[in-house]
Parts: sequence; C-alpha cells; structure tokens
Amino acid sequence: MHDVDDLVRKAQQGDGQAFAGLYELLVDKVYRYMRVRVSNTAEAEDLTQEAFLRVLEGLPSYTARGRPFAAWVFRIAHNLVVDRYRSKSNASEMVPLEEMPALPAHQDVEETAIRTLDAEQLRRAVRHLTDLQRQTVELRFIAGLSLAETAAVMDRNENAIKALQHSAVQALRRLLVPQHSQMQRAGDEKADA
Repeated sequence: MHDVDDLVRKAQQGDGQAFAGLYELLVDKVYRYMRVRVSNTAEAEDLTQEAFLRVLEGLPSYTARGRPFAAWVFRIAHNLVVDRYRSKSNASEMVPLEEMPALPAHQDVEETAIRTLDAEQLRRAVRHLTDLQRQTVELRFIAGLSLAETAAVMDRNENAIKALQHSAVQALRRLLVPQHSQMQRAGDEKADA
C-alpha cells in the first residue's frame, strides 16, 4: 500500500507518470466491475474512462481518511453506474451478474470451486443472493478487490464483508452442489450406457 500512497501523493502534485501508475494498477479491476454492470464492452470501456477522468479531476482534493485509494476509485465507479442507471429510461440495458461470463481465476479454494462449476448454473444461482451478497461477489471475485477495499466501497467493516462473502459462497454451494451432482451422475450414466 505504501507504493500506492506514494503514487497518489506524486499524482496529486501533478506527476503524470504517477497517475499512469495508479491507472495501470486499477484499470482492469474497474473495467471488470463496469462490465458486470452494463450491457456491452464499449459502454464498460466508456464508463471506465469516465471514472478515471473523475479520479483525475478529484485527485487534488482526495484524502485517504483511513480507506484504501482503490475504495475511493470504486466509489466513483459505482456512482457513475448508478447515475447511468438513473439517467437511462430503459434500465434493461443493465446486465446483472448472473448474465456475465464465468468468474476470473483466483487462488482461494472457495473461489476456485465456484469457478469450476458450470457458468450457467452459477448465473442462475446468483439470482438467489441478496443484493449485499451479490455486490460482495462482484467486488471480491469479479473486480478482484481485497477485503479492506471491498469493505470501504460498501461502507462496512471487514468482518461484515467476510460474513457476506461466506454466506454468499454457502448459498451458492447449497444451490449448486445438488445440481452439479445430478449433472455428474447423468454424465456417468451416459458413459456407462
């Protein structure tokens, strides 16, 4: 985090290279978050660029206040999506998590288990999560934020995020494991025939 703090300080002093470094650290995560929330890649790219323009504009007045810089960036990204959603007369252009491609690779065992399950089953199962659980899944697994960053974005403490993540994973496991077992048995029966 110390490197990020140094980049922020230098970028606030007008160092373009430092801002470029911050951009490189966060652009993929912000894009993945945007892509989860909107209907197409071009719109996600536009919103990502708009988010970083707002970050650049707001950088001189940014203060950490005990929160990670990424949390501030994601709050800007989230507000952009909310503004876009409100301004669109046709909210059907928003894409819920369950309609997105499979989750990206992660090292955590639970995340790996989720990743290996059938993507369509996962999309259907996510519909049964609460809004807070869904948002936690989006920020942690899609955008790749840390617990601290997710907690800051969602304005909750890290233990609350851990609990939300755990309950979301447990709910998905309850919903998906029976389906996965049924599919595996059907595949085994087909192979035996």
